[in-house]
Amino acid sequence: MALTIKVYSDYVCPFCLLAEDQLEQAAAERDVIIEYRPFELRPYPKPTLRPEDAYMQTNWAEKVYPLAEQLGVKMVMPPFSPQPYTHLAFEGFQFAQEHGRGKAYNSRMYSAFFQDSLDIGSTDVLTQLAEELGLEGQAFRHALEQRTYREHHRKALHHAYEEAKITAAPTFVIGDTAVKWLIYKEQFLEAIDAELAKRQRLERWSEGLSCQADGCY
Repeated sequence: MALTIKVYSDYVCPFCLLAEDQLEQAAAERDVIIEYRPFELRPYPKPTLRPEDAYMQTNWAEKVYPLAEQLGVKMVMPPFSPQPYTHLAFEGFQFAQEHGRGKAYNSRMYSAFFQDSLDIGSTDVLTQLAEELGLEGQAFRHALEQRTYREHHRKALHHAYEEAKITAAPTFVIGDTAVKWLIYKEQFLEAIDAELAKRQRLERWSEGLSCQADGCY
């Protein structure tokens, strides 16, 4: 049975973009299923970040840009001040997921924001991106304007905050183990292999108990 990795991330988190390709590379070498889950870092009405603030300037200069250069990922600090909220983008994700384009949509949100400097809080922009991915634009726009997936997204956030107890992005739940802030392919492979080894030990232990109960030892 394939190992499931649940990725809790936000479209305005630069480290989520940096980790995405590294995780996909690691998953390609193992029997792994990746599930992307919404996690808003700053849900409305909590204020979002401003690029001119010292926090963002320092974080990008000392962490984001050096990591991006090391991994060969093109990134620019999005110019929007304040940054957009991501609830509409995530409601669009629910639409895309329902129409079989969830993974592609998820990836495009990151590249749109951090590489193309597009406002992913805008219904017009989101609709344009959805059409680019082959989704039906009018139906997508209608879903955002009518907030068709609002409750679905609310439940997804409730799960992340209250049930899974996620507190940071990105967080990766690899099997039964939650790990924060992994970036490199090698880190993912190490975590995946550790979880697979744990699963194998549990299976052998379970088989041993069953064998003893059946008198087959």
